[in-house]
Amino acid sequence: MLNRFVAISLLFALIGSNFSRFFIYAGFEVNQKYISEKLCENKNRPWMHCNGKCFLMKKLKQAEEKEKKQERENQRSHYMEALPTVASSFTFKRPTVKTIYPERPVLNTTHRAFSIFQPPKALNLQA
Repeated sequence: MLNRFVAISLLFALIGSNFSRFFIYAGFEVNQKYISEKLCENKNRPWMHCNGKCFLMKKLKQAEEKEKKQERENQRSHYMEALPTVASSFTFKRPTVKTIYPERPVLNTTHRAFSIFQPPKALNLQA
């Protein structure tokens, strides 16, 4: 039960971070009347027919800047993780025991004195 709850909450967190613009648009559509009446920057200029879109653009820009800032912080933290804190040195040691395997003949095979795989012989064509 606890595993299922953790999985669902992580899923919602992942979806929330990836679809933040969608949530801003959805919130704007749901509250468009309130935004256009109370929060709109151009409510004194009704001939512009803004209807709260200026507020929407401001919120989208804030979300985009937040995402960029988050990405810069992530890159900075990855860069700091890549830097070594202590110089470490190590050497490779050769193995002290060498294992020698004896040759064992394979049963029912023919041993030939010459190699099967040989390059083709050049032809001497004289005209």
